[in-house]
Amino acid sequence: MTNESSFLRLQARTQRFTLGTPRGFQVSPDGSRVLFLRSASGEDRQHILWRLDLETGTESRLADPAELLGDGDEDLPPEERARRERSREQGGGVVGNATDADVRIAAFALSGRLFVADAVTGEARELAAAPGVIDPRPDPTGQHVAYVSGGSLRVVGVDGTGDRPLAEPAGPDQACGVAEFIAAEEMGRSRGFWWSPDGTRLLVAFTDKSPVRRWHIADPAHPETEPNVVSYPAAGTDNVDVRLAVLSLDRERISRVDVDWHGGELPYLVAAHWSKGGPPLVALQTRDQKRVEIRSVDPDTGSTDVLAVETDDIWVEIVPGVPAWTPDGRLVRIAVSQGGYRLVVDDKEVTPPSLQVRAVLDVGSQVGTDILVTATESDPTQVHVYRVDDAGVSRVSTSDGVHGATRAGDVTVLASWSPERSGPAVTVLRGEQPAGAIASHAVDPGVEPNVRRLTLGERELRAALVLPTGHEPGSGKLPVLLDPYGGPHAQRVLASRNAFLGPQWLADQGFAVLIADGRGTPGRGPDWDRQVAFDFAGVTLEDQVDALHAAAEEFPDLDLSTVAIRGWSYGGYLAALAVLRRPDVFHAAIAGAPVTDWRLYDTHYTERYLGHPDEKPEVYDANSLIDEAPKLERPLLIIHGLADDNVVVAHSVRLSAALVAAGRPHSLLPLPGVTHMTPQDDEVAENFMRMQVSWLRDALGVVSGSDGAFPVWTEERSEPWGTAK
Repeated sequence: MTNESSFLRLQARTQRFTLGTPRGFQVSPDGSRVLFLRSASGEDRQHILWRLDLETGTESRLADPAELLGDGDEDLPPEERARRERSREQGGGVVGNATDADVRIAAFALSGRLFVADAVTGEARELAAAPGVIDPRPDPTGQHVAYVSGGSLRVVGVDGTGDRPLAEPAGPDQACGVAEFIAAEEMGRSRGFWWSPDGTRLLVAFTDKSPVRRWHIADPAHPETEPNVVSYPAAGTDNVDVRLAVLSLDRERISRVDVDWHGGELPYLVAAHWSKGGPPLVALQTRDQKRVEIRSVDPDTGSTDVLAVETDDIWVEIVPGVPAWTPDGRLVRIAVSQGGYRLVVDDKEVTPPSLQVRAVLDVGSQVGTDILVTATESDPTQVHVYRVDDAGVSRVSTSDGVHGATRAGDVTVLASWSPERSGPAVTVLRGEQPAGAIASHAVDPGVEPNVRRLTLGERELRAALVLPTGHEPGSGKLPVLLDPYGGPHAQRVLASRNAFLGPQWLADQGFAVLIADGRGTPGRGPDWDRQVAFDFAGVTLEDQVDALHAAAEEFPDLDLSTVAIRGWSYGGYLAALAVLRRPDVFHAAIAGAPVTDWRLYDTHYTERYLGHPDEKPEVYDANSLIDEAPKLERPLLIIHGLADDNVVVAHSVRLSAALVAAGRPHSLLPLPGVTHMTPQDDEVAENFMRMQVSWLRDALGVVSGSDGAFPVWTEERSEPWGTAK
């Protein structure tokens, strides 16, 4: 194993050992090539667009930022920085691209400039375009590229001629063709325009953020700079107003047909789809998220027809990849039935309720082809790829792990993360037979996690217990460190070795690290998901406590007299909640970027789970932390990035102020210039982790032994709380 210092720096330099792994696969319908993104090495942040020739098995660079831009650093427009923050993208270079229907013409932006690459000739070139290019997309025929610049939607010929605006904002609060904050952060919709299959028209979202409250995010380390002003739709407040229109690319004039949807009872545009299978589709959701309507749009008149309605007493879940048309015009969607998220094709449920469908990957490019999905069966720590057709359901991925896929024609690219190895294995299948592979250049972390995968308690909570390398059962008691996320829409316990590399480093500092996924985490069906409704605090904390006690019953080496918890985002909320409400169980906590008052978090996420704050103020009071401040009896370290525009630093400042008012000692660590993503510089990242471990040891009354890794117990604990800052 690498030493602790080099591991932490390597983990930061490699972006948690993901650099060098291939991603963003696109398969040509004729089965001749695969395009994908990958950096040149496991420590290179700059991603390159690659082409795999399936006939020869040869990989070649299709677009290399170093050649297209030279050696200068990227200069991203603010809109692109915001897009990357929403997607938590930390890489550089070509981090995303779009292609025409033949996967021949690929368009992408570098430093706000527009580029296209021809996957057949291998030529990559810059197109003359307006500055600040984001989200360029070729039309399906490969003749034009639409893109957004300065809030305007523009189009240019692939040959570089005819650049012109298609739609321009009427004021500074308006934009054309972009996804608003809520769509990108919470709905999984990162785009705001969709080409027609023949490339002559576009379905375009028009946004107006003037109703939304303005928040000011200052940088105290640089008081001379203007605060960053963001439009943040906090729970109970106004959202961005979204409208849709169909624009036609007439050479003489641009025609616009407004879509017959004006928000109202259905203010959320969840998804849109336009393919050869039928007219444009949109999924629209009510503010309370208890109803979703799937409508078709007549592009000539703008009128809409309701094709399907999903309702739920709590909320309707958003599933990626739907709605969509099959090539022969059948509507594909996901519905809840008999306790499962089920694939529905033209009102026929085609997957069993025991198969929890997580995403629709491909609806087929030819009439009569099957549908490709990811789903989970009995083990929620595994995600597999399945084919669904009239004959039934068959599994494509064969090994234990977390799998994803991309497909066109008879070629499927299968990416598989496994408990047995670090990094993904990427296999190209033609039909069901291997036809090639795409190499990963990820750095070997030099770590083999010492992990036990567990099923705990009456709720069969999935958990992982990570022990110090070489620890022998019965050799001595270990302080326990819980390291959860614990909230909706995210899993920590997965059948993937990479999921436990960081926790293994923590374990090797002398802790038994316990990670548990409780109620609300994905993969176990709609009933499981909805158990967190209106009770984040009670349900998710109870699951962590139950997991801890059940794990200690199986592993007596866990010392329940010395238990800490750390987490980030929802995990940070859970960590602070733990020491405030259960000081009998938890003896110290590190809360990173915690939500402390749910009235300060965004509309779509918060209202889904807790309702509207005007209608359920008691629910918000019961689930927030501010009023709990006088109860603090244990050491608490609060950490927050000052540039965070998702969970703004006001959350931590308000909790700290309440703690000070109540006379409760604590520590507050501000991180200047840091957003909702943790520090990326390798030296800072190392010191950031080592500081946390040092604080935990002090807070728990543990000092490092002579080898620097295992604990030595002290009979008298020095005051571990630090001072409020």
